[in-house]
Amino acid sequence: MSLYLGMDFGTSGARAVVIDGAGTVQAEAEYPFEASAATDWAKTWQRALLTLVEKIPQEMRKQITRIAIDGTSGTVLLCDRNGNLVESPILYNDGRGVALIDQLREIATPNSVVMSATSSLAKLLWFIENSNLTLQNHYFLHQADWLAFLLHGQLGISDYHNALKLGYEPEQLDYPAWMAQLPIVPILPQVLAPGTPVGEVTPEVARHLGLRQDCLVCTGTTDSIAAFLASGVQHPGEAVTSLGSTLVLKLLSHTRVEDARYGIYSHRLGDLWLTGGASNTGGTVLRQFFSDTELDHLSRQIDPQQESPLDYYPLLKPGDRFPINDPHFPPRLEPKPAQPVEFLHGLLESIARIEARGYQLLQQLGATSLTSVYTAGGGAKNLTWTAIRERQLQVPVVPSTHTAAAYGTARLAMGVGKVTFLNF
Repeated sequence: MSLYLGMDFGTSGARAVVIDGAGTVQAEAEYPFEASAATDWAKTWQRALLTLVEKIPQEMRKQITRIAIDGTSGTVLLCDRNGNLVESPILYNDGRGVALIDQLREIATPNSVVMSATSSLAKLLWFIENSNLTLQNHYFLHQADWLAFLLHGQLGISDYHNALKLGYEPEQLDYPAWMAQLPIVPILPQVLAPGTPVGEVTPEVARHLGLRQDCLVCTGTTDSIAAFLASGVQHPGEAVTSLGSTLVLKLLSHTRVEDARYGIYSHRLGDLWLTGGASNTGGTVLRQFFSDTELDHLSRQIDPQQESPLDYYPLLKPGDRFPINDPHFPPRLEPKPAQPVEFLHGLLESIARIEARGYQLLQQLGATSLTSVYTAGGGAKNLTWTAIRERQLQVPVVPSTHTAAAYGTARLAMGVGKVTFLNF
């Protein structure tokens, strides 16, 4: 029996899921991150990668024929020709690229998705300006690219989901002409379709992890697209909201929608488009004020059919990406009522309003009309929040068939990256 391994590297931890050819889960493993200002992220990810595989039963590892990995969109690394990091990774929500926005305006097309302080291209330009390096001797990779390299040993390969914010054009399946004129060309990765086999695991990896020598490692995807692939979506008009550390919206659409003014971009998915955006609001803000136990206890005291009058824009620090794309946009968390349950109600309601605003904006700009929303991430378990969101969205809100992004990545490894959706 052939088995398929998907690994998801999110913001708070990593997870592995093994499935068979029928999509049935055979094994799962988790690895939580203990984040701090001193965290060595590259070592943490490498340790998580090895530990996740080792947690899979040994006899099962010998049946794994394909592996795929997803990572957080916009998390990037710079390494030498041997794959050793020469700078610390820059995480997905790091806004240091704001200093390069004027430079991006001069070189990129006006509506390009790279026009963001957190885009991969903005971070690459920052690396170049702040590092004394020779481009020909280095590789610029996304988190999922580098982790896959640790398994198959081949550098300089990415997928067109991760490479979108680097400037790659998924409609033409090539870098755009304006990028060909830049000195960064030698450092850009080769881009393949997500789920494309790259190579077998190295002999050392096969021996150390107990994998079969002919186990193939495939190109990956982003964590939010992996969650989409796990959801059960089949038709244009259906969407997935990932309620994790951040708020990510993905709507399956006949039409491609791009608008850098609002942080909106589209990923290619077969003959259709996955259009949406990612906001910095979400679970990270909630956990700043409440523990998981408090969230559960207080949520039960909220009447979800009663709209909260509190109008917040919950952020931990200034700056959002979608539906407001402004690196200086201020958080709004006042007034704070004396009763914690009222404060939580206001936070849940306000995040739901941002979600609804995002989907309304996508449709106003030409995306297929929203018919239902699947939900992934930790927030999917909160029934009170689900009812609040359903009231705001005015469409059915249902749980994803599988909520683990790693399940979607396992499907990608199995070949569902060439997902055939019902295009009508």
